[in-house]
Amino acid sequence: MRTLLLFVCLLVAAPGQNQAADQNQAADQTYSVQYPPSDKAGELSLEANYYLWIPPGVERLRGVIVHQHGCGDGAEQGGVTAAQDLHWQALARKWDCALMGSSYRAKGASCRLWCDPRNGSNDTFLRALDDFAAQSKHPELATAPWCLWGHSGGAFWASIMQAKHPKRIVAIWLRSGTAFERWESGEIPPLEIPESAYQIPVMCNPGAKERDDKRFHTAWDGAMAMFRAYRAKAALIGFAPDPLTAHQCGDSRYLAIPFFDACLALRLPSPEAPQAALRMVDESQAWLAPLLSSQAVPAAKFKGAVEESVWLPNAQVAKYWSEYVQTGAVEDDTPPPAPLHVVGKRTDGGGLILNWDARADFESGLRGFVILRDGAEFARAPEKPVNPFGRPLFQGMSYHDTPRNPLAAMTFTIPAAEAKTGRKFQVVAINSVGLKSKPSQGVIAP
Repeated sequence: MRTLLLFVCLLVAAPGQNQAADQNQAADQTYSVQYPPSDKAGELSLEANYYLWIPPGVERLRGVIVHQHGCGDGAEQGGVTAAQDLHWQALARKWDCALMGSSYRAKGASCRLWCDPRNGSNDTFLRALDDFAAQSKHPELATAPWCLWGHSGGAFWASIMQAKHPKRIVAIWLRSGTAFERWESGEIPPLEIPESAYQIPVMCNPGAKERDDKRFHTAWDGAMAMFRAYRAKAALIGFAPDPLTAHQCGDSRYLAIPFFDACLALRLPSPEAPQAALRMVDESQAWLAPLLSSQAVPAAKFKGAVEESVWLPNAQVAKYWSEYVQTGAVEDDTPPPAPLHVVGKRTDGGGLILNWDARADFESGLRGFVILRDGAEFARAPEKPVNPFGRPLFQGMSYHDTPRNPLAAMTFTIPAAEAKTGRKFQVVAINSVGLKSKPSQGVIAP
């Protein structure tokens, strides 16, 4: 019998949170479960780890946003931090959803052992949700609907889950992958696609540089084949090539997050009827665009072949899509929220340690912070944020669209000579396009 190892961590205070200043604020809740490999036929033969973040203060969860890594050791390690991503947490918080990541430990074995969910990862994934439901005292997790984001092998997994669970999926984002050509060619067992699967909003998001890449061209080819086949059946599917990348995720989150945001708005049952079925998409809001173009129009005004058109859920996503397929990112003109719960504590050497909490800007994430001393800029944290795969972010960024490990902490130490008694310190958040928040409340050095 398979053994379950369960780890539960209740984060009593986020880094730097002043509990005395805000005792009514509920704590974030994070959970992890680990399942060892099984030697039973039909069960997952690999170690599986799942991680769940629940927003503070949520009484009833409305869904689960799943961030599924791809194949390889780096991807497996990258998945460990997915549920701690501040920007993806902003989406989950907005919709009272949990954020879920995973790490399937193939350890050099074929990732098909997990990325085809029929090899056991489907059942293990569902089991994890059941265990999270029991441990978190959120029984609705066992039946809540999902948004599925997948990269490479994770997109392979998500495309099969679409056929297996069409009534439970709000929307799907396929970054550089799909299993479509594999089952069509007979390389893996075929799938029967129910009609309801075509009503799930899907975005195919290959890197444009994959198109002619010797190794990764199959990601482009598969996405294009799936898009054409599904759209011919009136599926709600779009195509958003990233002009800057090959197989890495780049800045795709700046379109993926608003895409899910729009689909959650269109499909989630109302809070008053949380157990109702997912709503059908209101296609009167849809916009359409010619394939491999950059201009979309309201569906009612589209003059081309609808069965070959890129489907977009609404005008806002169409705007972001147009920008993304041309530039590889989406701009933002809204500043981030100000940091919270700033506290200062003297060190033994007379310095001052500042700690704070902050929420990511929903539109463009969080690049870093400015430390103000008596109203003037004193330092930045980090001093020079770096991201080789896209815009610099406070938590860093991996090839797999997950934060770097160890996670960045919201803390800064001021030397004793610079932290004289009576000086006032504040923190300002900076989003990924460089816009600054209002200053936080001040801390007077004791």
